[in-house]
Amino acid sequence: MSQIEDLFKKVTSHAKEYGFIFQSSEIYDGLSAVYDYGQNGVELKNNIREYWWKSMVQLHENIVGIDAAIFMHPQVWKASGHVDGFSDPMIDNKDSKKRYRADQLLEEQIEKYEKKGKTDKAKALSDAMNAALNDNNLVAMHDLIVEHEIVCPISGTRNWTDVRQFNLMFSTQMGSVAEDSDAVYLRPETAQGIFVNFLNVQKTGRMKIPFGIAQTGKAFRNEIIARQFIMRMREFEQMEMQFFVRPGTEMEWFEHWKQTRLNWHLALGTANTKYRFHDHEKLAHYANAATDIEFEFPFGFREVEGIHSRTDFDLRNHQEFSGKKLQYFDPETNSNYIPYVVETSIGLDRMFLLLMCSAYKEEEVGEGDRKETRVVLALPPQLAPVKVAIFPLTKKDGLPEKAREIMDVLKLSFRCHYEEKDAIGKRYRRHDAIGTPFCITVDHESLENNTVTLRYRDSMQQERVAIADLEKIIGEQTSLRSIFAR
Repeated sequence: MSQIEDLFKKVTSHAKEYGFIFQSSEIYDGLSAVYDYGQNGVELKNNIREYWWKSMVQLHENIVGIDAAIFMHPQVWKASGHVDGFSDPMIDNKDSKKRYRADQLLEEQIEKYEKKGKTDKAKALSDAMNAALNDNNLVAMHDLIVEHEIVCPISGTRNWTDVRQFNLMFSTQMGSVAEDSDAVYLRPETAQGIFVNFLNVQKTGRMKIPFGIAQTGKAFRNEIIARQFIMRMREFEQMEMQFFVRPGTEMEWFEHWKQTRLNWHLALGTANTKYRFHDHEKLAHYANAATDIEFEFPFGFREVEGIHSRTDFDLRNHQEFSGKKLQYFDPETNSNYIPYVVETSIGLDRMFLLLMCSAYKEEEVGEGDRKETRVVLALPPQLAPVKVAIFPLTKKDGLPEKAREIMDVLKLSFRCHYEEKDAIGKRYRRHDAIGTPFCITVDHESLENNTVTLRYRDSMQQERVAIADLEKIIGEQTSLRSIFAR
């Protein structure tokens, strides 16, 4: 096992051991590609969502938020093209009985060529794959898999079926009697809830072009290829913003949001070498430009966010299918038109995994016989699930009572954790592992002069501070204000 593969295995193991992520229905042997967020995971997830929401809505006067229902009228998905065209090219290995996305098998082969320095071969395969995808040529995709001798990761054989399209939407029934019920779908994306509410928001909010509508929420896709932990799941959460603009200005706004969204990622302190843009050669049916923000995970570069210029496809189609006008009267041009849309769409679960992979570290600390390996989750303090842990040095002499007093004050402003079990060193290590940026130790001196020992996670440095100053010190480094001010 390579060091990179070992890192990813450690991250997934760490996520369960410290209450971040559990396999769904684990006591029943789990449900494939479905996960539950534990007590620390839900806090981190909420903090990521808050960072995105405030960045998008609170800091922009012309962006508002909504929360649309998961169930929508079936015609929504007909108009959006999902009923007829929301599918992936799949191929089965006859020996392992496993199913794979054909384009992902080819992309992995391209990465292998590039790592071996076979750039000409990688480019030739990339060009051929993109041509096959653009033409929806499933036979050509199968032939490329055979030609480049791509094997099944499980069986090691090249005994492949033909490539076929597989629709990804979950369907169910709505109605009290099965015979009279209508087919409805679990939404595969949150964007359509924004489009069908375009006029509602524009009129009630008196919004002027350009303006945006943001939304976070669950989406569902019947992914056959479920792998790489929470990278690809059947139930996941999106954070999307649709920005409505005057036709002809969409490319200007596309470039604006492309850079703005990358800056949002970099503001968290991750090295910019870990990110790259990947422009789409094959565009979706609704787009005239598209790019992905990709992050270098332990298993390679993968998409975490997409920026798409969707033209007027969505509003125009919903206008046609619903028979309702979805136009905007622009007082500056004295004309009606259907706005164009620039979309930013980020996967909350993928962002969660990105942070876990970036933050996980193993460090050698101590000297001589006291040398040990410290596992630390160096999360941005603003996003850490627990901001401060409070420890009485012992369980007696009034120290727990003093620690509780401090806890009662700080918990009004921060997510806090109180702990008095085990030696102080073990308590430090436990909170290093869940990413707690500050630990407070209450000792006998605290009873005399109202000071405590404040320990910093990343440097492990300790300093004596007044209890009255704790809220200010912690607040300055854990508030989202410290990111937005950059």
